[in-house]
Amino acid sequence: MRRTIKITARIERWPVAGAFIIARGAKTHVDVIVVAVSDGVHIGCGEATPIYYKGETAEGAVAAITALSRDVDREALQSCLPAGAARNALDNALWDLAAQQQGIAVWQLAGLPPPQPLVTAMTVSLGTPEKMETDARALSGQFGLLKLKLSGEGDSERVAAVRRGAPAARLIVDANESWTGRDIAAEAGALLPYGVELIEQPVKAGEDHLLDGVRPPIPLAADESCHDRADLARCKGRYAAINIKLDKAGGLTEALALKDEARAMGFDIMVGCMLSTSLGIAPAFLVAQDVKWVDLDGSMLLAKDRTHAFNFAGGILTPPANRY
Repeated sequence: MRRTIKITARIERWPVAGAFIIARGAKTHVDVIVVAVSDGVHIGCGEATPIYYKGETAEGAVAAITALSRDVDREALQSCLPAGAARNALDNALWDLAAQQQGIAVWQLAGLPPPQPLVTAMTVSLGTPEKMETDARALSGQFGLLKLKLSGEGDSERVAAVRRGAPAARLIVDANESWTGRDIAAEAGALLPYGVELIEQPVKAGEDHLLDGVRPPIPLAADESCHDRADLARCKGRYAAINIKLDKAGGLTEALALKDEARAMGFDIMVGCMLSTSLGIAPAFLVAQDVKWVDLDGSMLLAKDRTHAFNFAGGILTPPANRY
């Protein structure tokens, strides 16, 4: 007999280590939603971060979750809630519960190979070239892949400064939609001397047509422009890669389907995250196996993490023992 599922959701606030600065502003904390689903014996947990640029709030996500039936399952959930943080937290909690009920790990339940440690990027927050050079130098001995936040003005100077600070590191950059109205090919060309591998979201989401006919010398990746599978057709021919984030996709279920369909369409894959604790990183870690770029440093940017935390030694992302 199937047990009734009880769902609870709460908001937690986690301080950022210093400030996380991008083109849209600075964050000194992050509010995450934590969902627990219980069958009376097992408790599955999931975490998500509201997508602020889509107008999501932690309070709204909790309200959406608590309004659902207690008996919702993963399949029904995909149509009960739209892609976003609320569905992400609950979907991941349901995966965790089902795995516990069967006495296996989530990766086994999903039919995935055993997860392996991953090289992850570490973010260099937006700042003056001098500040970003200093930050890059401090990170260069620990992380072999750095992700730079850009703003549209003075970006080549920032990238040059980071390259001076971290001469051996691989570099990817995130324009955070700040290149709208600029010559994208020229902006990308200016970064070629510094070995940049990938440029995320140069134009505003919804203005992807501005990339029609553009042939940049560095591949472009869709972040804000690609949330789930419904966005892939619009991105095709405009972006070479997509950045999968579980908060955008609405959970592990859609993220795995998105990864498969995007690959079938010829996209390279990046897996990223919002600011989050290791609980939010855990399902993304499974999606990130065998992708080209991994950017799962969300918990490293916090002032503290959960007890069972991922390890980032040497820029290698490793799950805690006996977890995930």
